[in-house]
Amino acid sequence: MSTFHSWTPTLLYLLSTATLGPLLFGYHLAELNEPQAVITCQTSHNPTTTTTSLPTLPQCLPMTPLEFGLVSSFFTLGGLVGALCGGPVTSNYGRLRAMLIASVFAAIGPVFEALATNIAVFVVGRTIAGLGAGAATVIVPIYISEISPPGQKGFFGSFTQVSINFGILITQVLGLFLSRGQLWRIILGVGGGIAGLQFAGLLLGGAESPKWLAEHGRAGQAKRVLRRMRGHEADIDEEVEGWGLDTEGDVEDEEESLLEGHDEAPSSSSRQANGSSATKDTAHELKNLGKSLGFLHVLQDPHTRPAVLAVAMIMVAQQLCGINSIVMYGVSLLSDLLEANAALLNVAVGVLNVVVTISAAPLVDKLGRKPCLLISITGMGINSILLAIGIMKAITVLSCVAVLLFVASFGLGLGPVPFLLSSELVAAEAVGATQSWALASNWIATFVVAQFFPLVNEKLGKGQVYFVFAGFAVLAGTLTWFFVPETAGKRDADEVWGRTKDGGRRED
Repeated sequence: MSTFHSWTPTLLYLLSTATLGPLLFGYHLAELNEPQAVITCQTSHNPTTTTTSLPTLPQCLPMTPLEFGLVSSFFTLGGLVGALCGGPVTSNYGRLRAMLIASVFAAIGPVFEALATNIAVFVVGRTIAGLGAGAATVIVPIYISEISPPGQKGFFGSFTQVSINFGILITQVLGLFLSRGQLWRIILGVGGGIAGLQFAGLLLGGAESPKWLAEHGRAGQAKRVLRRMRGHEADIDEEVEGWGLDTEGDVEDEEESLLEGHDEAPSSSSRQANGSSATKDTAHELKNLGKSLGFLHVLQDPHTRPAVLAVAMIMVAQQLCGINSIVMYGVSLLSDLLEANAALLNVAVGVLNVVVTISAAPLVDKLGRKPCLLISITGMGINSILLAIGIMKAITVLSCVAVLLFVASFGLGLGPVPFLLSSELVAAEAVGATQSWALASNWIATFVVAQFFPLVNEKLGKGQVYFVFAGFAVLAGTLTWFFVPETAGKRDADEVWGRTKDGGRRED
Protein backbone atom coordinates (compact mmCIF):
# COMPACT_ATOMS: atom_id res chain seq x y z
CA MET A 1 0.00 0.00 0.00
CA SER A 2 2.90 2.38 0.72
CA THR A 3 4.02 2.00 -2.90
CA PHE A 4 0.71 3.17 -4.31
CA HIS A 5 0.34 5.81 -1.61
CA SER A 6 3.14 7.79 -3.26
CA TRP A 7 1.32 7.77 -6.63
CA THR A 8 -0.43 11.10 -6.29
CA PRO A 9 -2.60 12.56 -9.07
CA THR A 10 0.02 15.27 -9.61
CA LEU A 11 2.80 12.72 -10.06
CA LEU A 12 0.76 10.59 -12.47
CA TYR A 13 -0.23 13.66 -14.49
CA LEU A 14 3.38 14.80 -14.80
CA LEU A 15 4.52 11.32 -15.80
CA SER A 16 1.80 10.90 -18.41
CA THR A 17 2.46 14.27 -20.06
CA ALA A 18 6.24 13.88 -20.01
CA THR A 19 6.22 10.39 -21.50
CA LEU A 20 4.32 11.58 -24.57
CA GLY A 21 7.75 12.71 -25.80
CA PRO A 22 9.30 9.20 -25.94
CA LEU A 23 5.94 7.90 -27.21
CA LEU A 24 6.42 10.12 -30.27
CA PHE A 25 9.92 8.71 -30.72
CA GLY A 26 8.46 5.22 -31.02
CA TYR A 27 5.58 6.48 -33.15
CA HIS A 28 7.79 8.12 -35.77
CA LEU A 29 10.27 5.26 -35.70
CA ALA A 30 7.59 2.81 -36.87
CA GLU A 31 5.15 5.04 -38.76
CA LEU A 32 6.48 4.13 -42.23
CA ASN A 33 6.65 0.37 -41.64
CA GLU A 34 3.14 -0.75 -42.58
CA PRO A 35 2.25 1.93 -45.21
CA GLN A 36 5.65 1.72 -46.98
CA ALA A 37 4.28 0.13 -50.14
CA VAL A 38 1.41 2.63 -50.36
CA ILE A 39 3.57 5.69 -49.75
CA THR A 40 6.18 4.64 -52.33
CA CYS A 41 3.61 3.73 -55.07
CA GLN A 42 4.49 0.02 -54.98
CA THR A 43 0.93 -1.32 -54.76
CA SER A 44 -0.93 -2.13 -57.95
CA HIS A 45 -4.09 -0.32 -56.80
CA ASN A 46 -2.20 2.86 -55.90
CA PRO A 47 -1.05 4.50 -59.15
CA THR A 48 0.64 7.88 -58.95
CA THR A 49 -2.00 9.62 -61.01
CA THR A 50 -4.94 8.58 -58.88
CA THR A 51 -6.31 11.01 -56.34
CA THR A 52 -8.80 10.61 -53.55
CA SER A 53 -9.99 13.02 -50.90
CA LEU A 54 -7.05 15.42 -51.27
CA PRO A 55 -6.81 16.30 -54.98
CA THR A 56 -4.08 18.93 -54.44
CA LEU A 57 -1.70 16.32 -53.02
CA PRO A 58 -0.22 13.32 -54.86
CA GLN A 59 -1.65 10.02 -53.74
CA CYS A 60 1.83 8.58 -53.26
CA LEU A 61 5.50 9.56 -53.63
CA PRO A 62 7.52 7.31 -55.97
CA MET A 63 10.72 6.22 -54.22
CA THR A 64 13.46 3.70 -54.80
CA PRO A 65 14.48 1.54 -51.81
CA LEU A 66 17.54 3.77 -51.38
CA GLU A 67 15.41 6.93 -51.33
CA PHE A 68 12.99 5.37 -48.86
CA GLY A 69 15.93 4.43 -46.65
CA LEU A 70 17.06 8.06 -46.73
CA VAL A 71 13.59 9.30 -45.78
CA SER A 72 13.51 6.83 -42.88
CA SER A 73 17.01 7.60 -41.67
CA PHE A 74 16.71 11.41 -41.77
CA PHE A 75 14.46 11.08 -38.74
CA THR A 76 17.44 9.61 -36.91
CA LEU A 77 19.74 12.42 -38.07
CA GLY A 78 17.29 14.97 -36.69
CA GLY A 79 17.16 12.88 -33.53
CA LEU A 80 20.95 12.97 -33.26
CA VAL A 81 20.97 16.79 -33.38
CA GLY A 82 18.08 16.92 -30.91
CA ALA A 83 19.91 14.58 -28.54
CA LEU A 84 23.10 16.65 -28.67
CA CYS A 85 21.18 19.87 -28.00
CA GLY A 86 18.78 18.38 -25.44
CA GLY A 87 21.40 17.85 -22.73
CA PRO A 88 22.69 21.44 -22.53
CA VAL A 89 19.18 22.89 -22.85
CA THR A 90 17.73 20.77 -20.05
CA SER A 91 20.74 21.44 -17.80
CA ASN A 92 20.72 25.21 -18.28
CA TYR A 93 17.03 26.05 -18.74
CA GLY A 94 15.26 23.29 -16.85
CA ARG A 95 13.46 20.06 -17.69
CA LEU A 96 10.03 21.65 -18.16
CA ARG A 97 11.13 24.36 -20.56
CA ALA A 98 13.21 21.87 -22.53
CA MET A 99 10.22 19.52 -22.89
CA LEU A 100 8.07 22.40 -24.12
CA ILE A 101 10.63 23.31 -26.78
CA ALA A 102 10.92 19.67 -27.89
CA SER A 103 7.14 19.34 -28.19
CA VAL A 104 7.03 22.35 -30.54
CA PHE A 105 9.41 20.63 -32.97
CA ALA A 106 7.49 17.39 -32.55
CA ALA A 107 4.26 19.18 -33.54
CA ILE A 108 5.69 20.99 -36.59
CA GLY A 109 7.46 18.04 -38.22
CA PRO A 110 4.37 15.89 -38.85
CA VAL A 111 2.66 18.81 -40.61
CA PHE A 112 5.35 18.72 -43.30
CA GLU A 113 5.15 14.92 -43.44
CA ALA A 114 1.37 14.76 -43.80
CA LEU A 115 1.28 17.47 -46.47
CA ALA A 116 4.40 16.35 -48.36
CA THR A 117 4.23 16.73 -52.15
CA ASN A 118 7.72 15.40 -52.81
CA ILE A 119 10.60 13.61 -51.13
CA ALA A 120 12.34 16.83 -50.08
CA VAL A 121 9.36 18.07 -48.04
CA PHE A 122 8.97 14.59 -46.56
CA VAL A 123 12.62 14.62 -45.47
CA VAL A 124 12.25 18.07 -43.89
CA GLY A 125 9.26 16.86 -41.87
CA ARG A 126 11.03 13.71 -40.71
CA THR A 127 14.09 15.71 -39.70
CA ILE A 128 12.11 18.27 -37.67
CA ALA A 129 10.13 15.49 -35.98
CA GLY A 130 13.46 13.83 -35.20
CA LEU A 131 14.72 17.00 -33.50
CA GLY A 132 11.80 16.90 -31.08
CA ALA A 133 12.00 13.16 -30.48
CA GLY A 134 15.77 13.21 -30.00
CA ALA A 135 15.57 15.96 -27.42
CA ALA A 136 12.72 14.19 -25.62
CA THR A 137 14.68 10.95 -25.28
CA VAL A 138 17.40 12.91 -23.47
CA ILE A 139 15.18 15.09 -21.29
CA VAL A 140 12.34 12.80 -20.22
CA PRO A 141 14.39 9.96 -18.63
CA ILE A 142 16.22 12.55 -16.52
CA TYR A 143 12.95 14.20 -15.53
CA ILE A 144 11.30 10.89 -14.63
CA SER A 145 14.28 9.84 -12.53
CA GLU A 146 14.17 13.11 -10.62
CA ILE A 147 10.44 13.13 -9.87
CA SER A 148 10.05 9.40 -9.12
CA PRO A 149 9.55 8.36 -5.49
CA PRO A 150 12.63 6.90 -3.79
CA GLY A 151 12.95 3.16 -4.30
CA GLN A 152 10.77 3.24 -7.43
CA LYS A 153 13.11 4.98 -9.87
CA GLY A 154 13.75 1.78 -11.80
CA PHE A 155 10.04 1.05 -12.10
CA PHE A 156 9.08 4.53 -13.25
CA GLY A 157 12.24 4.80 -15.35
CA SER A 158 10.95 1.88 -17.39
CA PHE A 159 8.04 4.09 -18.43
CA THR A 160 10.30 5.70 -21.04
CA GLN A 161 10.56 2.41 -22.89
CA VAL A 162 6.92 1.57 -22.21
CA SER A 163 5.84 4.83 -23.83
CA ILE A 164 8.14 4.21 -26.81
CA ASN A 165 6.49 0.83 -27.25
CA PHE A 166 3.02 2.37 -26.98
CA GLY A 167 3.98 4.77 -29.74
CA ILE A 168 5.10 1.87 -31.93
CA LEU A 169 1.89 -0.02 -31.19
CA ILE A 170 -0.36 2.96 -31.99
CA THR A 171 1.18 3.49 -35.41
CA GLN A 172 1.08 -0.23 -36.19
CA VAL A 173 -2.63 -0.41 -35.39
CA LEU A 174 -3.32 2.71 -37.46
CA GLY A 175 -1.31 1.18 -40.28
CA LEU A 176 -3.63 -1.81 -40.43
CA PHE A 177 -6.59 0.41 -41.29
CA LEU A 178 -5.10 3.46 -42.99
CA SER A 179 -2.49 2.01 -45.36
CA ARG A 180 -4.47 2.76 -48.51
CA GLY A 181 -5.19 5.69 -50.78
CA GLN A 182 -4.12 8.94 -49.13
CA LEU A 183 -5.12 7.76 -45.66
CA TRP A 184 -1.42 7.19 -44.92
CA ARG A 185 -1.21 10.96 -44.47
CA ILE A 186 -3.47 10.65 -41.41
CA ILE A 187 -0.98 8.25 -39.82
CA LEU A 188 1.75 10.86 -40.18
CA GLY A 189 -0.44 13.75 -39.03
CA VAL A 190 -1.59 12.05 -35.83
CA GLY A 191 1.94 12.43 -34.44
CA GLY A 192 1.57 16.20 -34.64
CA GLY A 193 -1.72 16.02 -32.75
CA ILE A 194 -0.10 14.03 -29.94
CA ALA A 195 2.71 16.60 -29.71
CA GLY A 196 0.17 19.43 -29.54
CA LEU A 197 -1.58 17.62 -26.71
CA GLN A 198 1.70 17.29 -24.83
CA PHE A 199 2.52 20.98 -25.26
CA ALA A 200 -0.88 21.98 -23.87
CA GLY A 201 -0.55 19.56 -20.96
CA LEU A 202 2.93 20.79 -20.03
CA LEU A 203 1.96 24.43 -20.38
CA LEU A 204 -1.21 24.17 -18.30
CA GLY A 205 -0.18 21.71 -15.60
CA GLY A 206 3.53 20.97 -15.91
CA ALA A 207 6.03 21.36 -13.07
CA GLU A 208 9.79 21.73 -13.00
CA SER A 209 11.93 18.98 -11.50
CA PRO A 210 12.39 19.74 -7.77
CA LYS A 211 15.94 18.45 -7.91
CA TRP A 212 16.83 20.81 -10.77
CA LEU A 213 15.30 23.72 -8.88
CA ALA A 214 17.27 22.88 -5.75
CA GLU A 215 20.53 22.55 -7.68
CA HIS A 216 19.94 25.97 -9.22
CA GLY A 217 19.56 27.81 -5.93
CA ARG A 218 15.77 27.63 -5.64
CA ALA A 219 15.41 25.09 -2.85
CA GLY A 220 12.34 26.74 -1.34
CA GLN A 221 10.42 26.39 -4.60
CA ALA A 222 11.82 22.87 -4.99
CA LYS A 223 10.36 21.83 -1.63
CA ARG A 224 6.95 23.24 -2.54
CA VAL A 225 6.90 21.40 -5.87
CA LEU A 226 8.05 18.17 -4.23
CA ARG A 227 5.35 18.51 -1.56
CA ARG A 228 2.74 18.83 -4.31
CA MET A 229 4.06 15.72 -6.06
CA ARG A 230 4.29 13.56 -2.94
CA GLY A 231 1.15 14.77 -1.17
CA HIS A 232 0.77 16.95 1.91
CA GLU A 233 0.99 14.01 4.31
CA ALA A 234 4.21 12.56 2.87
CA ASP A 235 7.55 12.84 4.64
CA ILE A 236 9.90 14.57 2.18
CA ASP A 237 12.73 15.32 4.60
CA GLU A 238 14.88 12.39 3.47
CA GLU A 239 14.57 13.38 -0.19
CA VAL A 240 15.40 16.99 0.58
CA GLU A 241 18.44 15.90 2.59
CA GLY A 242 19.47 13.79 -0.38
CA TRP A 243 19.84 16.98 -2.41
CA GLY A 244 22.47 18.11 0.10
CA LEU A 245 20.96 21.60 0.08
CA ASP A 246 19.00 21.80 3.33
CA THR A 247 21.09 24.68 4.65
CA GLU A 248 21.20 26.45 1.34
CA GLY A 249 17.47 25.97 1.06
CA ASP A 250 16.89 27.99 4.23
CA VAL A 251 19.17 30.74 2.98
CA GLU A 252 17.48 30.66 -0.40
CA ASP A 253 14.10 31.18 1.23
CA GLU A 254 15.56 34.27 2.90
CA GLU A 255 16.96 35.46 -0.44
CA GLU A 256 13.55 35.06 -2.08
CA SER A 257 12.02 37.21 0.65
CA LEU A 258 14.70 39.86 0.19
CA LEU A 259 14.16 39.94 -3.56
CA GLU A 260 10.42 40.23 -3.12
CA GLY A 261 10.81 43.17 -0.67
CA HIS A 262 9.41 41.27 2.31
CA ASP A 263 12.49 41.56 4.48
CA GLU A 264 12.57 43.49 7.73
CA ALA A 265 15.25 45.96 8.73
CA PRO A 266 17.89 44.47 11.04
CA SER A 267 17.36 45.35 14.68
CA SER A 268 21.02 45.61 15.62
CA SER A 269 24.45 46.09 14.18
CA SER A 270 25.17 42.46 15.01
CA ARG A 271 22.21 41.27 12.96
CA GLN A 272 23.24 43.62 10.19
CA ALA A 273 26.74 42.15 10.15
CA ASN A 274 25.38 38.61 10.21
CA GLY A 275 22.93 39.46 7.46
CA SER A 276 25.73 40.89 5.33
CA SER A 277 27.80 37.77 5.88
CA ALA A 278 24.84 35.48 5.06
CA THR A 279 24.16 37.42 1.89
CA LYS A 280 27.77 37.06 0.75
CA ASP A 281 27.75 33.35 1.56
CA THR A 282 24.46 32.95 -0.27
CA ALA A 283 25.77 34.76 -3.32
CA HIS A 284 28.77 32.43 -3.36
CA GLU A 285 26.59 29.34 -2.99
CA LEU A 286 24.14 30.44 -5.66
CA LYS A 287 26.98 31.22 -8.02
CA ASN A 288 28.27 27.66 -7.72
CA LEU A 289 24.92 25.90 -7.60
CA GLY A 290 23.56 24.41 -10.81
CA LYS A 291 26.84 24.51 -12.73
CA SER A 292 26.72 21.72 -15.30
CA LEU A 293 29.64 19.90 -16.87
CA GLY A 294 29.95 20.49 -20.60
CA PHE A 295 29.66 18.00 -23.42
CA LEU A 296 33.45 17.57 -23.79
CA HIS A 297 34.21 18.00 -20.09
CA VAL A 298 32.45 14.75 -19.13
CA LEU A 299 34.77 12.85 -21.48
CA GLN A 300 37.87 14.58 -20.13
CA ASP A 301 36.96 14.17 -16.46
CA PRO A 302 38.31 10.82 -15.15
CA HIS A 303 35.31 10.54 -12.79
CA THR A 304 32.68 10.78 -15.53
CA ARG A 305 34.49 9.26 -18.53
CA PRO A 306 33.85 5.60 -17.53
CA ALA A 307 30.15 6.38 -17.09
CA VAL A 308 29.88 8.10 -20.48
CA LEU A 309 31.59 5.18 -22.22
CA ALA A 310 29.47 2.60 -20.38
CA VAL A 311 26.16 4.31 -21.17
CA ALA A 312 27.13 5.02 -24.79
CA MET A 313 28.11 1.37 -25.23
CA ILE A 314 24.77 0.15 -23.87
CA MET A 315 22.85 2.60 -26.07
CA VAL A 316 24.72 1.40 -29.17
CA ALA A 317 24.09 -2.21 -28.15
CA GLN A 318 20.38 -1.46 -27.87
CA GLN A 319 20.30 -0.79 -31.61
CA LEU A 320 23.03 -3.08 -32.98
CA CYS A 321 21.40 -6.12 -31.40
CA GLY A 322 18.74 -5.55 -34.08
CA ILE A 323 15.49 -4.43 -32.48
CA ASN A 324 14.74 -1.73 -35.07
CA SER A 325 15.13 -4.17 -37.93
CA ILE A 326 11.79 -5.52 -36.67
CA VAL A 327 10.26 -2.20 -35.65
CA MET A 328 11.08 -0.40 -38.90
CA TYR A 329 11.17 -3.20 -41.49
CA GLY A 330 9.32 -6.13 -39.93
CA VAL A 331 6.45 -6.13 -42.44
CA SER A 332 8.65 -6.17 -45.53
CA LEU A 333 11.13 -8.56 -43.89
CA LEU A 334 8.50 -11.22 -43.20
CA SER A 335 6.13 -10.54 -46.09
CA ASP A 336 7.43 -13.45 -48.18
CA LEU A 337 6.86 -15.90 -45.34
CA LEU A 338 3.61 -14.56 -43.93
CA GLU A 339 2.11 -12.60 -46.84
CA ALA A 340 -0.91 -10.67 -45.54
CA ASN A 341 -0.28 -11.82 -41.96
CA ALA A 342 3.02 -9.92 -41.69
CA ALA A 343 1.17 -6.75 -40.61
CA LEU A 344 -0.80 -8.70 -37.99
CA LEU A 345 2.41 -10.19 -36.61
CA ASN A 346 3.82 -6.68 -36.41
CA VAL A 347 0.86 -5.58 -34.27
CA ALA A 348 1.32 -8.67 -32.10
CA VAL A 349 4.97 -7.69 -31.69
CA GLY A 350 3.88 -4.22 -30.58
CA VAL A 351 1.42 -5.61 -28.03
CA LEU A 352 3.99 -8.05 -26.68
CA ASN A 353 6.60 -5.31 -26.40
CA VAL A 354 4.27 -3.19 -24.26
CA VAL A 355 3.12 -6.09 -22.07
CA VAL A 356 6.63 -7.43 -21.43
CA THR A 357 8.11 -4.02 -20.67
CA ILE A 358 5.32 -3.20 -18.18
CA SER A 359 5.50 -6.66 -16.59
CA ALA A 360 9.28 -6.56 -16.31
CA ALA A 361 9.42 -3.02 -14.89
CA PRO A 362 9.52 -4.17 -11.22
CA LEU A 363 12.39 -6.56 -12.04
CA VAL A 364 14.68 -3.63 -12.79
CA ASP A 365 14.59 -2.72 -9.09
CA LYS A 366 14.32 -6.28 -7.71
CA LEU A 367 16.96 -8.08 -9.80
CA GLY A 368 19.10 -5.06 -10.60
CA ARG A 369 19.98 -3.21 -13.79
CA LYS A 370 22.94 -5.38 -14.81
CA PRO A 371 21.26 -8.81 -14.49
CA CYS A 372 18.30 -7.56 -16.54
CA LEU A 373 20.67 -6.31 -19.24
CA LEU A 374 22.57 -9.59 -19.41
CA ILE A 375 19.41 -11.72 -19.52
CA SER A 376 17.99 -9.46 -22.23
CA ILE A 377 21.11 -9.49 -24.43
CA THR A 378 21.45 -13.27 -24.11
CA GLY A 379 17.83 -13.80 -25.15
CA MET A 380 18.18 -11.49 -28.15
CA GLY A 381 21.37 -13.21 -29.29
CA ILE A 382 19.84 -16.69 -29.14
CA ASN A 383 16.66 -15.64 -30.90
CA SER A 384 18.62 -13.77 -33.58
CA ILE A 385 20.17 -17.09 -34.56
CA LEU A 386 16.77 -18.82 -34.53
CA LEU A 387 15.24 -16.04 -36.64
CA ALA A 388 18.06 -16.25 -39.16
CA ILE A 389 17.50 -19.99 -39.52
CA GLY A 390 13.73 -19.55 -39.73
CA ILE A 391 13.92 -16.98 -42.53
CA MET A 392 16.67 -18.79 -44.48
CA LYS A 393 14.87 -22.14 -44.33
CA ALA A 394 11.40 -20.58 -44.77
CA ILE A 395 10.18 -22.10 -41.49
CA THR A 396 7.20 -19.87 -40.74
CA VAL A 397 6.46 -21.06 -37.20
CA LEU A 398 10.11 -20.78 -36.13
CA SER A 399 10.34 -17.26 -37.60
CA CYS A 400 7.19 -16.11 -35.80
CA VAL A 401 8.22 -17.57 -32.44
CA ALA A 402 11.76 -16.21 -32.78
CA VAL A 403 10.46 -12.70 -33.56
CA LEU A 404 8.18 -12.72 -30.53
CA LEU A 405 10.87 -14.04 -28.17
CA PHE A 406 13.41 -11.62 -29.64
CA VAL A 407 11.14 -8.67 -28.85
CA ALA A 408 10.23 -10.06 -25.42
CA SER A 409 13.93 -10.37 -24.56
CA PHE A 410 14.46 -6.75 -25.55
CA GLY A 411 11.66 -5.62 -23.24
CA LEU A 412 13.23 -7.39 -20.25
CA GLY A 413 16.27 -5.15 -20.05
CA LEU A 414 17.93 -3.73 -23.13
CA GLY A 415 14.82 -1.65 -23.82
CA PRO A 416 14.23 0.14 -20.49
CA VAL A 417 17.55 -0.03 -18.60
CA PRO A 418 19.80 2.14 -20.84
CA PHE A 419 17.50 5.13 -20.27
CA LEU A 420 18.02 4.80 -16.50
CA LEU A 421 21.78 4.63 -16.39
CA SER A 422 22.73 8.18 -17.36
CA SER A 423 21.07 9.63 -14.27
CA GLU A 424 22.51 6.92 -11.99
CA LEU A 425 26.14 6.58 -13.10
CA VAL A 426 27.12 10.25 -12.76
CA ALA A 427 26.51 13.14 -10.37
CA ALA A 428 23.76 15.62 -11.11
CA GLU A 429 26.00 18.20 -12.78
CA ALA A 430 27.03 15.67 -15.43
CA VAL A 431 23.66 14.07 -16.16
CA GLY A 432 22.65 16.32 -19.07
CA ALA A 433 25.93 15.97 -20.96
CA THR A 434 26.15 12.22 -20.28
CA GLN A 435 22.60 11.70 -21.48
CA SER A 436 23.44 13.64 -24.65
CA TRP A 437 26.42 11.39 -25.35
CA ALA A 438 24.28 8.33 -24.65
CA LEU A 439 21.41 9.32 -26.90
CA ALA A 440 23.73 10.64 -29.62
CA SER A 441 25.33 7.19 -29.70
CA ASN A 442 21.89 5.61 -29.80
CA TRP A 443 20.73 7.79 -32.70
CA ILE A 444 23.89 7.14 -34.72
CA ALA A 445 23.40 3.40 -34.27
CA THR A 446 19.71 3.78 -35.16
CA PHE A 447 20.71 5.62 -38.34
CA VAL A 448 23.11 2.82 -39.28
CA VAL A 449 20.39 0.18 -38.86
CA ALA A 450 17.72 2.28 -40.61
CA GLN A 451 19.94 3.12 -43.57
CA PHE A 452 21.85 -0.11 -44.13
CA PHE A 453 19.65 -2.96 -42.88
CA PRO A 454 17.69 -3.31 -46.16
CA LEU A 455 20.91 -3.24 -48.18
CA VAL A 456 22.84 -5.69 -45.96
CA ASN A 457 19.84 -8.01 -45.72
CA GLU A 458 19.61 -8.10 -49.50
CA LYS A 459 23.36 -8.55 -50.09
CA LEU A 460 23.84 -11.31 -47.51
CA GLY A 461 20.65 -13.11 -48.40
CA LYS A 462 17.42 -12.87 -46.45
CA GLY A 463 17.81 -13.64 -42.78
CA GLN A 464 21.59 -13.96 -42.60
CA VAL A 465 21.99 -10.44 -41.20
CA TYR A 466 20.63 -11.82 -37.92
CA PHE A 467 23.83 -13.81 -37.48
CA VAL A 468 25.55 -10.40 -37.48
CA PHE A 469 23.13 -9.15 -34.82
CA ALA A 470 23.88 -12.28 -32.77
CA GLY A 471 27.59 -11.45 -32.96
CA PHE A 472 26.89 -7.96 -31.70
CA ALA A 473 24.91 -9.49 -28.82
CA VAL A 474 27.93 -11.57 -27.77
CA LEU A 475 30.13 -8.47 -27.85
CA ALA A 476 27.55 -6.38 -25.96
CA GLY A 477 27.13 -9.01 -23.27
CA THR A 478 30.88 -9.25 -22.74
CA LEU A 479 31.33 -5.48 -22.47
CA THR A 480 28.34 -5.19 -20.12
CA TRP A 481 29.74 -7.87 -17.83
CA PHE A 482 33.09 -6.10 -17.46
CA PHE A 483 32.34 -2.38 -17.75
CA VAL A 484 28.79 -1.64 -16.55
CA PRO A 485 28.42 -1.42 -12.75
CA GLU A 486 25.23 -2.14 -10.85
CA THR A 487 23.32 0.99 -9.80
CA ALA A 488 20.23 -0.43 -8.09
CA GLY A 489 20.11 0.45 -4.39
CA LYS A 490 23.06 2.84 -4.59
CA ARG A 491 22.65 6.35 -3.17
CA ASP A 492 24.84 8.22 -5.64
CA ALA A 493 27.46 7.89 -8.35
CA ASP A 494 30.30 7.76 -5.80
CA GLU A 495 28.81 4.65 -4.23
CA VAL A 496 28.17 3.09 -7.66
CA TRP A 497 31.84 3.45 -8.62
CA GLY A 498 33.20 2.76 -5.13
CA ARG A 499 34.60 6.26 -4.65
CA THR A 500 34.88 8.38 -1.54
CA LYS A 501 33.58 11.95 -1.64
CA ASP A 502 37.12 13.27 -2.24
CA GLY A 503 37.41 11.15 -5.38
CA GLY A 504 39.52 8.32 -3.94
CA ARG A 505 38.62 4.64 -4.02
CA ARG A 506 36.43 3.38 -1.18
CA GLU A 507 38.03 0.63 0.88
CA ASP A 508 35.53 -2.18 1.53
